[in-house]
Amino acid sequence: MTAKHPSMSRRGLLLGGAGLGVALGLAGPVFAASNDNTTPDERDAQWLKATQKYAPERKRWLNAVEKGDSDGPFRADWASLQNYKVPQWYADAKFGIFIHWGLYSIPAFVGEWYSRNMYIQGSPEYEHHIKTYGPHTKFGYKDFIPQFTASAFDPANWAQLFADAGARYVVPVAEHHDGFSMYDSHLSDYTAVRMGPKRDLLGEIKTAVKDKGLHFALSSHRAEHDWFFDGGRQFPSDVSDPTNAGLYGPAQDRMAGKDDQDLFGDYTHVSQAWLDDWLARQAELVSAYDPDLVYFDWWIGQPSFRNTLPKFLAWYYNKAAKEGSSAIVNYKLGEFADGVGVLDIERGQAPGIRSDVWQTCTSISDKAWGYIENDTYKSPAQLIHLLADVVSKNGNLLLNVGPHADGRIPEAARDSLMQMGAWLKINGEAIYGTRPWIVFGEGPTETASGTFAETKAQPYTAQDFRFTVKDGVLHAIEMARPSGEVTITSVRSDYPVKKVSLLGTDAPVTFRQDTHGLTLTLPAGAPEQLAYVWRIET
Repeated sequence: MTAKHPSMSRRGLLLGGAGLGVALGLAGPVFAASNDNTTPDERDAQWLKATQKYAPERKRWLNAVEKGDSDGPFRADWASLQNYKVPQWYADAKFGIFIHWGLYSIPAFVGEWYSRNMYIQGSPEYEHHIKTYGPHTKFGYKDFIPQFTASAFDPANWAQLFADAGARYVVPVAEHHDGFSMYDSHLSDYTAVRMGPKRDLLGEIKTAVKDKGLHFALSSHRAEHDWFFDGGRQFPSDVSDPTNAGLYGPAQDRMAGKDDQDLFGDYTHVSQAWLDDWLARQAELVSAYDPDLVYFDWWIGQPSFRNTLPKFLAWYYNKAAKEGSSAIVNYKLGEFADGVGVLDIERGQAPGIRSDVWQTCTSISDKAWGYIENDTYKSPAQLIHLLADVVSKNGNLLLNVGPHADGRIPEAARDSLMQMGAWLKINGEAIYGTRPWIVFGEGPTETASGTFAETKAQPYTAQDFRFTVKDGVLHAIEMARPSGEVTITSVRSDYPVKKVSLLGTDAPVTFRQDTHGLTLTLPAGAPEQLAYVWRIET
């Protein structure tokens, strides 16, 4: 998960420091030569040595997964996992909140991939880091930990805001690619309980959101940590110091495919030890926090994970079946066999109605997922229009918020969420618990579909509608305020209408219907709204 790097592709400088090196002549202690020539096996050995005290606990979780992945209706193979069914609550929820908050919120520069890009020579983050904090031999990413105190973090306040916004589930990032756990892990020294704020931040969020009746979920981006800090091996930095391997991981050289979606062409070294550790950490996380949903970022689709993923999925799904609880896994970019989980389209939309429930995730801010200074934010109208479009196509919207490092939610984000909530209080019947109609919508504005297509979106007009159905009632969500009459061409006389009302006003609606469609007249004095919901009864 990342902000778009200036002049770079989606995940910025993925290939590490190679080809971007600059002669910096840094002073201070040097942990490695300017080009770290350790082999992949040696790097794994350093990481395993740094975490060796957790080997028994890791083994315990692997044994638990091995037992549980066959103790229930699912086996650890893709064919068996295709029998999975999405829980009803999720298909009805439609709107969730994502939270990117961690050490990367402290520099608040460019995006949450600061942790990686600060070690990529020539990047804006690299230059900013040296100018602001000094050379990487003296101040590395690990040195942000004491500054991360969460002094203004109020989980009850967060939960109230998310409930007021109309969200039905909350997905905090338990661990980002940087390897710092925001929860009480017994497989790492580098956790928010042992260091920094010395609080179980994830646990506090869980308690608060469940107290508000919201579903608790979590996100794990651990897979990418295998290579995330590889740039730090290209010049003198603290990444090459083996004593820091507990945080920085093996930092294997990134060998990406031709682009971010080309996981088949990705040849980054992934050891069995790393896969085992990943599996143990996911099992520990799910067992400790019992999430209704787990979100994985894109790199679990790298071929090395293909045989490990089914073990986790079978274990998680069997656990839910045995306990009568919820188990949902979000995935991206063809990482799973069809039907095994719920597809997430990052910063993009589906071109039409999907038969399966899906999700789009995007950030309320334009530039980043984590908090950065001088960011800009999507308008409440943009967000409501996105929600309407996604829901009309059988999807859910997972909307991200990036809190300040101290735990405060930016006022611009708070304001937009409150306006969304106000709209949903009036018009929620057109969103929650709905299903797609015959067509998802109509109108002249083309919706840009696919991953990372949201920047191509065009403003909607009063001729743009999105349709949903609930309990036999059709809802036509009009994306802009009509001027006098407006005709919905998809609701012709072969779909006879008996009554039409406009949510948000008690004033009667005048309408007529013929072979050209359903023509409506906006009631005099109808209040301004972010979108207008016509309730159509047949």
